[in-house]
This record gives sequence, structure tokens and C-alpha cells, in this order.
Amino acid sequence: MKKNQINREVSWLSFNERVLQEAMDISNPVLERLKYLGIFSNNRDEFYRVRVATLNRMKAYKKIDPAQKREITRTLRDIYQIVSDQEAQFTQAYRDILDELAKKNIFIINEKELDDEQQHFVEDYFQQNIRSYLFPLLLDSITSLTHFKDKHIYLAVKMTCSNKLQKDNFALIELPTEEVSRFIELPQFDEKKYIIFLDDVIRINLKSIFGIFGYDTFEGHIIKFTRDAELDIDSDLSKSFLETMNESIKQRIKGDAVRFVYDKNVNPKFLKKLLVKFGITQSDTLRAGGRYHNFKDFMDFPIQNDFETEKIFGQAKSEVCDERLPFSHPDILPNVSMFELIKEKDILFHYPYHSFSHIIDLVREAAIDPKVRAIKMTFYRVAVNSKIINTLINAARNGKLVTVFLELQARFDEQANIMWTQKLQEEGVRVIQNIPGFKVHAKLLLIRRKEKGKNVYYANISTGNFNESTAKVYADDSLLTSDKTICNDVNSVFHLFESKYLMPSFSELIVAPFKLRTFFTQMMNREIRNAKAGKEAWVILKLNNLVDAKVINKLYLAGKAGVKITLIIRGICVLKAGEVGLSENIEAFGVVDRFLEHSRVFVFANDGDLDVFLASADLMTRNLDHRIEVACPIKSSELKSELLDMLEIQRKDNVKARWLHPDKINQYRLPKVGEQSYRSQDEIYAYLKGKI
Repeated sequence: MKKNQINREVSWLSFNERVLQEAMDISNPVLERLKYLGIFSNNRDEFYRVRVATLNRMKAYKKIDPAQKREITRTLRDIYQIVSDQEAQFTQAYRDILDELAKKNIFIINEKELDDEQQHFVEDYFQQNIRSYLFPLLLDSITSLTHFKDKHIYLAVKMTCSNKLQKDNFALIELPTEEVSRFIELPQFDEKKYIIFLDDVIRINLKSIFGIFGYDTFEGHIIKFTRDAELDIDSDLSKSFLETMNESIKQRIKGDAVRFVYDKNVNPKFLKKLLVKFGITQSDTLRAGGRYHNFKDFMDFPIQNDFETEKIFGQAKSEVCDERLPFSHPDILPNVSMFELIKEKDILFHYPYHSFSHIIDLVREAAIDPKVRAIKMTFYRVAVNSKIINTLINAARNGKLVTVFLELQARFDEQANIMWTQKLQEEGVRVIQNIPGFKVHAKLLLIRRKEKGKNVYYANISTGNFNESTAKVYADDSLLTSDKTICNDVNSVFHLFESKYLMPSFSELIVAPFKLRTFFTQMMNREIRNAKAGKEAWVILKLNNLVDAKVINKLYLAGKAGVKITLIIRGICVLKAGEVGLSENIEAFGVVDRFLEHSRVFVFANDGDLDVFLASADLMTRNLDHRIEVACPIKSSELKSELLDMLEIQRKDNVKARWLHPDKINQYRLPKVGEQSYRSQDEIYAYLKGKI
């Protein structure tokens, strides 16, 4: 690891700690805190599936340099220590949340705490709703491990016969969490609500499953696998890319276990038997945990927040969720064609404050407008029941030429994207599946319309996916424009997809991997020259991740030359900000709040003549060199000011912003003496609402 950079894996774990901090923050509504525990757990699972798995692969590579192997070993050791420390914080946060829920008459109880009425309810519920989904596997009979799925949880059952007429037996039961809720609501008593885990409902009914075999004593402990999720993509040219991806996904279920989590109270002999069966020998793979695993399920906790009185955005939470968010953009007028509105001026949406339904309405209008000839879109992650995909299908049925680039290599969404690819193709939509060697991460929509005998284009360039589900919680920016130069450039990006090999030229869009790295270097060099000449020189970068070494070195160089640099980074930041002799002119902080900060915005002072860009790309090597990404200039002075205002609001945050400087990592930027609290997402909401 370079001395002037923070370890990438450690930085990522620091980000997840910021999520955990939200679970520990007593100012958050208690069910929001529970949801943050779910997000933290899900994030950690993916970290193991991808980053830890990659480090293990590198460590096992026979030709690896010994020094690099030692560095990887140290990194893994640091990871395991940090994970252990965070697990202790997680456990305490969960206990605190349970106490807070109890104060609100919500109780999560286990099978040993049921009264007679609840016991009868649970037994009846099990028979009617759960038993038919259970398919126990006897441990001694298991011959293949491919049945055991990543991200699923299993009840490891030990069966004992008290009269000793039979030897102990062992079984594994997959919890059917896709068919049945993980959380079962029990009959309410007075004002009290009771919840029991699905795990415990099955535990209490083990006798009804195995009792017929003469066993009368049972113990059940939850176990969980986390497998290497990286895809080994076959280069067989005789197969279509769709076939190759399908086969690679099937191989994922056979990936090596990078983590085996078990209940620390399991009998040691039983644990050893499990480890032998699954061939787990590496001690680093083992993680002793509590009674329950897969806390990611807390993201779907059943009880709604209708009992909450905490204030968010100055209103009760239920009002915000149900009525006040999202709201309509002020430039979108009822019964007026969106094409006419976009032709008049550029429009900028900010999700989730503005409604994503405006984009669906635009595509829906295009689908039935007789003047529209063609629609082109890119997709990276698609909503489960995507309205916008179905709108495109309707456009194809109406005779429009519909072209979709659907990225089949979007990690963990591969299977869903394959399904959508097949559905779109069945409906006559042209689907472009891949560009060899690159992922397509740009978020683009292009509509071609025939107006007075000429082709007129309308484009949407976004920092986030065309996904109505994530648009409710991801903070993104999305530009609608009819600017001829930008629209022609967007059209050229689609020509690139269609030709796959011919490199088009671009007038104003900055497209990776062809120009984005060079562009960033040029912009920083200009700021350096301006700083040295005594002119106005500063940079604001809002990103998800900052990792690329060359970019970081250029930022250090600019800071030393006198360029003031502000980094607003949600996730990984390996740059060391605020270091004497290295980066005194660079400040870095991240905001973790109710919405996931996802937009990428680049602002360069340019001696007062601001250059502002929206981008799909983070400043990571993969984005700059191995993905098709787009950065788009904002030309409208009104929209430039709007974006700058929003960035300034975030710079003032002293409630949900944390420092990313190594000497005060994850410390809250607290109000100074006499200073009022300033929560940026509240203030952005008020700012945008005030424009209506």
C-alpha cells in the first residue's frame, strides 16, 4: 500500500461504519435504525463476496510476489479485526434498538417467551404457511454442496432420542425467506405488538418434522455461507455472450466459501461435523455469531412507522413518506407535452425529491407520439417490476424503433438482466448485450422525433440508474435537454454500442474510457495554472468513491499549488485529506443519511467562469479505463447555480456529515459554539420545495 493513500478495503469498512453509526444514532426513528442494521449487514456480505474473495484469490496465486502476499495477509488481518470490532458495535446497537422498540410496545420475542395463546398460534401458522416450504437434508446423506446457496440461511438441527434407542442424527433446513416473511406478527395484546423470527417458529416445530422417527429432543442453530461471487467468464467464441453469462452465474453457486457464520452456542462436536462435511479448514473463514444471521432482512421489517412521532423535514415521518416525497418538478406542467417543455429549456431533476415518474411519463409520451420514430436507452440495474421497461415494450408494439443496451455484467443483477433481455427480445426490442472488454455504466436516454421533416433529438443524461425503486432512496441528478450538440453526442455513444468497435468523436460529452481521464487531468492543470497566477482556483468533487492513484496524485499536486479542493464522498476515499505537507488544501467529508448520496458532480472554478459536469463515473480506475461512462457539461447558468447551491448546502452539513481525514475518520462535523444544526438533506428538500 502506498504511504500517501489509505488502504482501499479499510476505507470501505469505514464507510460501512458510517452506516452503522446511523443505526446507533438515537435521533433517528427506531425503525429507521433497524433498517440501517439491515443495510450494514447486506453491505458486509457483499464486501466478503467480492473484496475478501478477491484478496483470497490473489493470496493463493502461485506466482504472486512475496512482498505483495505479505501485504495481502496484513490487509486480511486488518479486515478481520475491524469486522470483529464492528460486530461488537452492531450487537450493542441491536440490543439498544430492542430496548427502544419495547418502550414503544413492540417486542421481538423467541420461542421460549411465548404464552399459551401465542404457542398455539405459532404451531397453527407453521402448519398452514411454512411446513410445505421446508425440505430437510440429512447431513450424512448430503453428497453435493452446490445445493447450499450464498446469502441464504440454514437451520442446523441436532436430533436426540432420550431413550438412546437411536444414535443422534443431524439435518439442515433452508429457511424459506423468499416465500415467507422472516418476521411473523403474533396476535396483538392490548397496545403491545409481538414479532417472532421465522427461525424460532421452525425451531419450536421441529418435533412435528422429525418426531415420527423417534426423536424427542432437538436443538437448532442458524448457519450461513458467504461464497466467492466473482464470475469466471469463459472466452469460448462459439457461445453467445448470453450463454456465457448464464453458465458463469451457475458456476457462482460453487464458489469457495469465504465466510462460514455460525451460532456461537452450537455444540463443538456438531460444529466440527458441519465443518468436515463442508470441507472448511481455514480458521479465517469461520465467524462465530449470535442466534440470528442475515440481518439484511431488517430492511423489510413488517411494522410500518405509523406510530413514529419523530420529526423529519419538519413533519411527521408518515407524512413525509406518504405525501410530501417525492414531489413534482416545477417545470413539468399538466397536460403539456414534455417535448415542448424540454425544447424551451434544459430541465434538471433531483431524485428522490423529484418524482422519477416524470421520466416514465416522458417515455410513455414517446411511446404513443406519432412523431417519435426511435427510442434508445441504457440500463445497468433494473427495478423488479420495471414500469419503464414495460413502457419501452409498449413503444415497440406501437411501431417505434426501440434499442436497449442492457449490461449483463452488472454485479449481482446478472440473472435479472438476462431475464429482461429475453423479455425485451421477445417483444421486438433490439437489445445490445455487451461491448467486449468494457461494462456500460453510462445512464442515457435518447428519443428521435420527426418535426417539420427533420430529425430532432431529446436526451436524458443521469447520474443514476433508470430504476423507479432506487430513485426513491438514491440521491441522483438527471438532465433533460434538447441541446443539439449534446444530443448528437449521446447518439454517437449509441452508435458506439451498435458498432462495438468504431470509435466516434464527441464534441461536448466526456466519454470514458476514451477521454475522461485526460479531461480530468486537463481541468486540474488549468486550476493549477490559475492558482499559480493568483486567479480564482478551486474544485468541488461529489463522488461515491475516490480510488484512482493518478487522479489522487494530481489532486495532491493541485492542493500544494494552492487550489482549494472539497471532496464530498459517500463511500471509499483512499486520499489522505488534511495532511500537513501533503494535502492541507484538501478537505474531505461524507454524508450518510436517510437517502443514499449517489450523484457525481464535478465543479471547476475556472477563474470564476464555472465549469459544472454531471457524471455516471466515480474516480476509480475501473470507471476511467474499463467502462463506458459519460460526463455531461451543464450549460444553463440557472442549473449551474442550482447544483452549486445544493453542494454548498452539503458543505454546511453539521449533523449527518463525517470527516474522512485519517486523523478524525468518521467523526461528525459538529456545530460550532452558537451555530445551528444544519442537516443537508432536510435543507435540500426545503430548497427544492421552495422552487415550486
